Amino acid sequence: MGPAKSRLKAEPPTILIIDDDMDARRMYAEYLRVNRCIAFTAADGRSGIDKTNDLCPDVVVLDLAMPRVDGWTVLKHLRESSWTENIPIVVVTAVGESRDSAYQAGCDAYLTKPCVPETLWLQIRAILRWQAAHARRGVRRPATT
Repeated sequence: MGPAKSRLKAEPPTILIIDDDMDARRMYAEYLRVNRCIAFTAADGRSGIDKTNDLCPDVVVLDLAMPRVDGWTVLKHLRESSWTENIPIVVVTAVGESRDSAYQAGCDAYLTKPCVPETLWLQIRAILRWQAAHARRGVRRPATT
């Protein structure tokens, strides 16, 4: 068993949820905690960037439509920083027509609201499994440009 696989089993994954919708943040965080994740939340893009830099989470869940610093700005910042460029980002947003743009900007998965927590968890789990499998082989997340 490689180090990534044992880490996935030994340590709960850390997930950061960046969403201005308090109900969505709570719902996703509670569901992820029930599924043995460590869930942190941020209510806006600026605090989301700061928490991502501080925590270096295993996955970021990101809403695109937020006031002040929006999710697009967060996504761009996280992909341009060498510290955060390889953190998987799952976009969960009500802006359905932005799927292609979000993938071009560097998201790893795109879900539309309303999104049930189980669907989000299944997507996160798939990403974590992909990471664990590829970490054993020394494969890093491909850079998006």
